[in-house]
Amino acid sequence: MDTAQIFLALIAGLFLAPLAVGVITGIDRRITARLQSRLGPPILQPFYDIGKLLGKEAMLANHWLAFCAFIYLAGAVTSVVLFFLQSDLLLIFFVQAAGSVFLVIGALSVPNSPYSQVGAHRELLQIIAYEPLLILVIVGIYMTTGSFQIDAVYAMDQPLLYKMPLLFLVLGIALTIKLRKSPFDISGSHHAHQEIVRGVYTEYSGPYLAIVKVAHWFEIALILGLLSLFWSTSVVGLVLLLGITYFVEILVDNTTSRMTWRWMLRAAWITGITLSTINLLWLYYG
Repeated sequence: MDTAQIFLALIAGLFLAPLAVGVITGIDRRITARLQSRLGPPILQPFYDIGKLLGKEAMLANHWLAFCAFIYLAGAVTSVVLFFLQSDLLLIFFVQAAGSVFLVIGALSVPNSPYSQVGAHRELLQIIAYEPLLILVIVGIYMTTGSFQIDAVYAMDQPLLYKMPLLFLVLGIALTIKLRKSPFDISGSHHAHQEIVRGVYTEYSGPYLAIVKVAHWFEIALILGLLSLFWSTSVVGLVLLLGITYFVEILVDNTTSRMTWRWMLRAAWITGITLSTINLLWLYYG
């Protein structure tokens, strides 16, 4: 990549990606409200929420929360920037994984907060559920392109989806868990029906909660970026694929109830690993 391309990649990774996810989140809320016969908030409401949180007084139970919030954000931002720089997928995976752990460490640093403790343990279980699936998807990309570099995917003359349809579904499962949508909203949720309400977010407040929310936007941007690799040969096809996939996520969220962490692990591992194995064997012998 030349200097101009690197500059554009930095702009896209640092600014355009989280802005796009913020808008998508607003559309998500509006569609969800309409499905529930409500008017719903403005599409830009997620940005209003972030602005309101940034304007609040910074109050924390301990300094670990602030440190962990910033490291969580740094890991999420770095992984997205590396993606737009078309870096190594394994490097991107480990960077985002390290950042996710600090969200949990912050929640665990407040021992006298039961909701935070429960949410942190459930968040760890969610990480255990989706991280192996991401690894299997990356392995599938390597078997298809012969490289872990993202630019190897863009060099293909046909969509990755043709060779990895089952792994695309597996990545969709990981996206559902990462979005914290039903039936996987066990560690924390903005929905009122979640029994621990804020869960892993409980002790984050004010500007630090805003930092955590923005970091989550970057994480969603990364997963959507990985999904976009499955149709990298056409911008129109890419947009349609992402649009249909996210709409299905909204439908799943509004038609399923929250399940237990045991069910989540069984569903993610049994379904995800089975589909991945079938697709990887197809790639190996095909």
